[in-house]
Amino acid sequence: MSIIDQFRHSLPRFRSERLQLRPFEAQDFDGLAAFFAHPVSATYGGPCGRDEAWRKFAAYLGHWALRGYGPWALERLSDGAFIGLAGLWFPEGWLEPEITWALHPDAHGQGYATEAARRALQAAYEHFGWTTAISVVAAGNSASAAVAQRLGATLERTIPFRGGEGLVFRHLAPGLLAADC
Repeated sequence: MSIIDQFRHSLPRFRSERLQLRPFEAQDFDGLAAFFAHPVSATYGGPCGRDEAWRKFAAYLGHWALRGYGPWALERLSDGAFIGLAGLWFPEGWLEPEITWALHPDAHGQGYATEAARRALQAAYEHFGWTTAISVVAAGNSASAAVAQRLGATLERTIPFRGGEGLVFRHLAPGLLAADC
């Protein structure tokens, strides 16, 4: 087994009702590149070509190596399809630890973002020992703002974000996190 395979196998995996949150695998790249090629990715740092998508893809796994946590690939349990990402994010210079999510447009409107982000938030508090978390949503991204609100987060403030405005949502403290937020 290669060193990268050993590293990937050491990373935690989590399940929700319909999703597996797992480390990224090489075969996920085409799906991630398709997401970043789509106009919907504008609220997540896209759209971009495969070369820039590759750098983002590599950064997700690198985040795990440098921080000990990071985003997971989202695999739909019913058919094994890669549908996006969700997880823990705190790159250099960022406000504070964040719960993040992004889905391929084909997976929108089915509750997957809320389900994945809820499981990631639970993992942040229970497995990784976080005591607070935010999510930053591009202004105008009403679908992601609704996900944050369904998780029980409240709008705390706005910040400059990707050439526009970002909404900073504060998630509930761990003791207040309800299973049915």
